[in-house]
Amino acid sequence: MTDGAEGVPAAGGPRPGDTDALYVRLKAYEGRPAAEAGVGKDPVNEPMIRHWCEAMGDTHPAYTGPDGVAPPAMLQAWTMGGLSGHTDRSGAYDELFGLLDGAGCTSVVATDCEQEYLRPLRPGDAITFDAVIESVSERKTTKLGTGYFVTTRMDVRAGGELAGTHRFRILKYRPANRNPQPRAATAPKAVPQRSRPVINRDNAGFWEGVAAHRLLIQRCTACATLRFPWLPGCNACGGADWDTVEASGEGTVFSHVVMHHPPFPAFSENGAGGPYAVALIELAEGVRIVSNVVGVPFDKVRVGMAVRLEFLRTDPELVLPVFRGSEG
Repeated sequence: MTDGAEGVPAAGGPRPGDTDALYVRLKAYEGRPAAEAGVGKDPVNEPMIRHWCEAMGDTHPAYTGPDGVAPPAMLQAWTMGGLSGHTDRSGAYDELFGLLDGAGCTSVVATDCEQEYLRPLRPGDAITFDAVIESVSERKTTKLGTGYFVTTRMDVRAGGELAGTHRFRILKYRPANRNPQPRAATAPKAVPQRSRPVINRDNAGFWEGVAAHRLLIQRCTACATLRFPWLPGCNACGGADWDTVEASGEGTVFSHVVMHHPPFPAFSENGAGGPYAVALIELAEGVRIVSNVVGVPFDKVRVGMAVRLEFLRTDPELVLPVFRGSEG
């Protein structure tokens, strides 16, 4: 049973024996170019490298001066078209998206990217690139909705020599039904919870500290540089060994935004899901952390406001560091 374009499932997803005719049509686009003979709008240059490193907080000396190299993760940056875009995108990519849009897969989310670096990029390198639609997945059902993963591979060249490969994967999907049947009147109202942090081997120590009401900052044992968020190595000297220092808890609001939408009760103090402040806090130790500002109305948060660390238990399983401000 289908809804809309041929091969797209009606609400409720695919049924047994359902032939996905749309997938057959999408599969035919594999191997077709997404961009041909693309030319980077600027050669590799020191100012862009400097802006990137400042934004990322990367102070490694290899990325400075005329003899420096570009950070490898900048690979895609040299191919971007900016606000005016590129004129070298292939019609095949637009056709593919047109098919998906027509089938109701009008939403898109980037899922992941993979990069392979083959040679360093240096100031003055002229960048060219080609891109191909590498693969289209079978129809997949996710929490977001039902659709197709599309992977594009871009080969980036410097002076005609292959410098690296960038694979970018998106999900083009039909949004899931967000209006389920209302619960029975007698059903208890679920208590909203904040999303769980992703804990891995690189940051587990930080979350262990938070659980013990300690805000721990990594410190490189080779050069004593403090770093936050936690990373597997020092971005100043490359050292892999580190210890920690405990933050004093004093800080100031470096910048902030007020979240209005979507409303999410778990993130507001009154549980109404109304506006709340999210701030970049500069700790007294010199590193910065993203957190909530509590204790003052969202519209009273200001850059430079003094704040003090607190630990908020949001539910029986989660403790988070937050910062209390004062209107005075």
